Amino acid sequence: MIALAPIIIVFGLLGLIVLVGLVRSIRIVPAQTAMVIERLGKYVHTYHAGFHVLVPFIDRVRYHHNLKEHAVDVPTQPCFTWDNVKIEVDGVLYYRVVDPVKASYGITHYRYGTVQLAQTTMRSVIGKLELDKTFEERQQINNEIMQAVDEATDPWGIKITRYEIQNISVPDDILTAMEIQVRAERERRAAIARSQGEMESKINYSVGVMEEAINRSEGEKERRVNEAGGRASEIRALAKATAESIRQVAGALDTDGGQEALVLRISEAYIAELEKLGRQSTDVILPMDLSDINTVRDRVKTMLRRGTESG
Repeated sequence: MIALAPIIIVFGLLGLIVLVGLVRSIRIVPAQTAMVIERLGKYVHTYHAGFHVLVPFIDRVRYHHNLKEHAVDVPTQPCFTWDNVKIEVDGVLYYRVVDPVKASYGITHYRYGTVQLAQTTMRSVIGKLELDKTFEERQQINNEIMQAVDEATDPWGIKITRYEIQNISVPDDILTAMEIQVRAERERRAAIARSQGEMESKINYSVGVMEEAINRSEGEKERRVNEAGGRASEIRALAKATAESIRQVAGALDTDGGQEALVLRISEAYIAELEKLGRQSTDVILPMDLSDINTVRDRVKTMLRRGTESG
């Protein structure tokens, strides 16, 4: 009995060690986490979220990786723009691990390497732009840095999701010059806007004057057209009345005593006109003796007869 005690103790210790090894070989991997497993120093498995059991005393968890998106501050870096202006730029880089094996064996410290790539790429991109463009094209700068760093970190199993520039610091003298430039640009735009307003005002005034002149001329034309139409209607009515009177006179001449009545009417009109001439302060030379009305009537008859014969 005494000889069996050490053996029982040894087996008990061995059993305890095996039990502890079995307990320690159990791994519960949380969500968005990956464990890289090595067996005797060689990669064998990648455990993701769930329950897993390692081979006791042979397998070991070599690397832990958080698969969530990480935000890393990119320290301030001095950069020279294309027009040789020194500025300081800092930003924030967002990335996540997509391949735990590459992140474990592709580089020693992928986070440090990613930040260094972002810094050098940022200096390279800023160096291609003028100072004004660095403020105007931030989104383009962010996209170029993100694309370049994402391509460079692909062998490390890293995916770059975003890059955002936080601050761009400019020297005081350059900032003062930029403020003067901005003020001058604003004054130039104000002068242009003021001149355009004056030009539009003059154009509107000239258009108004032109339209007023056109309306006035249109009204004058309408008035003249109406007056001409009225005169034409008057002339047509007068001509119609004259033609009607001539027809009536011609018809009256064919009746008995028509010739004598016409001679008498013309003689009276002739004498009336001579009376009007006699009232004026002028000398009148008459081609006949007016003291005898019969002479006047005979002369009128002769004129009418000649007119009839010639017609």
